[in-house]
Amino acid sequence: MARRLLYASVRRLMGGEDTMRDPDHDGAEKPQRSTLRPTSRGKIIGRSPELVALVAQVDRAAKVACTVLVTGESGTGKEMIVAAIHDASKRANGPLVTLNCGAIPEALLESELFGHAKGAFTGAHATRQGRVACAEGGTLFLDEIGDLPLGLQVKLLRLLQQREYSPVGDSRTVRCDIRVVAATHRDLRAEVRAGTFREDLYYRLDVVHFRIPPLRERVADLPVLVAHFFLRQCVEIGRSDLTAISAEALAMLASHSWPGNVRELENVIERVVLLAPGPTVEVRDLPRSVRGLSENMASQNVDLPCAGIDLKAVLDDYETNLIRQALARTQGNKNRAAQLLRLNRTTLVEMVKRKRLTA
Repeated sequence: MARRLLYASVRRLMGGEDTMRDPDHDGAEKPQRSTLRPTSRGKIIGRSPELVALVAQVDRAAKVACTVLVTGESGTGKEMIVAAIHDASKRANGPLVTLNCGAIPEALLESELFGHAKGAFTGAHATRQGRVACAEGGTLFLDEIGDLPLGLQVKLLRLLQQREYSPVGDSRTVRCDIRVVAATHRDLRAEVRAGTFREDLYYRLDVVHFRIPPLRERVADLPVLVAHFFLRQCVEIGRSDLTAISAEALAMLASHSWPGNVRELENVIERVVLLAPGPTVEVRDLPRSVRGLSENMASQNVDLPCAGIDLKAVLDDYETNLIRQALARTQGNKNRAAQLLRLNRTTLVEMVKRKRLTA
């Protein structure tokens, strides 16, 4: 019953389409193309033409062993596209090994990538394999490749060109059989122009380039994503009493710009399912970051509540929401974000620090 009401709510948001029918009835049609591809790292959920075309291209590229570059804003699902490439390739039975180039200190990154010999540096008490060796016969996923230091970019270029490398502190040259897939939220062309990313490495990585469009550019995916996350969270948390999402709440979800993309949507739905009193999710149950302008400032004729309002808090939330959107839209580039907000860069930097925001 709960799922029937939810799918009815989603149909209203989609303009009365018949593509999402009650999944509780025998022989009922399931959501059309909601799960485009199950992968070893999660499901690719959507139905937009942009995502359908992307998955089809992924299937074609997976058949050959070329290097692939996946780009897109944070939270768009780059890891699942990489997993789809690996799963559909001839290396599917091999390992899919991930290295986040932005999450490991620069001093340790080379050892993490290539391994090290015993005694190579203080604390190297034993020989240790790196991620390249661990990915032998499979796929090496270099996440946030835009954060790779210039010194290591040279060594990665050698790996891509010659399929060989040397562990830290070891004079041996080791051959490898891996496929490299890289991902980043950064504009690597801009990084090349700025001198922070090697041009020759960029072209080695950019053999096949998949750009994942942000959620705001594929609004047709929003209803099925909402349904997927809502049903999954209801089951995981045990909220059998939560039966539907109101049309008003769905409309507000659809109007949000989602600077954090699918990850932000998933987090919002998880919070709503956990905290909403039920039985229906209403606008008031959505977090302030989503209600934002729509609730507090959509009209110049906002009625002041009888109990009054914390004007400073409302304005601060609105300001924070716009700053987050500007930073997300510019992939953390504070110069361009400041231009969008008509602010001096120094002013924006001070605001980001004061609000403890992350670019």
